[in-house]
Amino acid sequence: MRVVGGSVRGFRLETVPGEGTRPIQDRVKTALFDILRPWIIDRTVLDLFAGSGSVGIEALSQGAARCVFNDAGMRAVATIRKNLAATGFTGRAEVRHGDAFGYLRRTPESFDLIYVAPPQYKNLWIEALMILDERPQLLRAPDDVDADDEPALAVAQIDPREYQPLDLQRLRETRQKRYGNTLLVFYERSEIGAIDTKSDKTAQNNANGFA
Repeated sequence: MRVVGGSVRGFRLETVPGEGTRPIQDRVKTALFDILRPWIIDRTVLDLFAGSGSVGIEALSQGAARCVFNDAGMRAVATIRKNLAATGFTGRAEVRHGDAFGYLRRTPESFDLIYVAPPQYKNLWIEALMILDERPQLLRAPDDVDADDEPALAVAQIDPREYQPLDLQRLRETRQKRYGNTLLVFYERSEIGAIDTKSDKTAQNNANGFA
């Protein structure tokens, strides 16, 4: 597994020991960043269920300003930190060890890209998208000053057999790209102003002790 483009192109990344993660194939990552380039430059990224950190590190290599990596596995977190140190991106990254859904429910941050690649066949991608639908402010709103500013994205990486249309109120599916047994599903915010700030404050109040 390697970095396919950008400042550390060709760098080989360490993978997480064991079989608990599913690394993105280089050809799928190449296709993904062919879509994202040059939009990814100066963006903020959340690599959820980050595994080895391959997607987030690719984003940093190709010009993203910052990436938050989140994974519940200690071996994954250790691997991400090693890969960041080896590529020189530690200063532009935050690595979090914890539950992905808890992070989505409580973080006050907004991102330009949220990449969702959980373990297969457990409907975890659906749960993540449902939380994003409840808290669309996790995806940065377009800049009112720049009419050409492209919207923030959530991208789910799943097996095609996992896919089902989701009943979303504040997100909309915009495209799908299939590469063999990997399906990438893209989502954007559909109602920029329709955010329930009261429910979000309640979630924040319930987040005592979150770090």
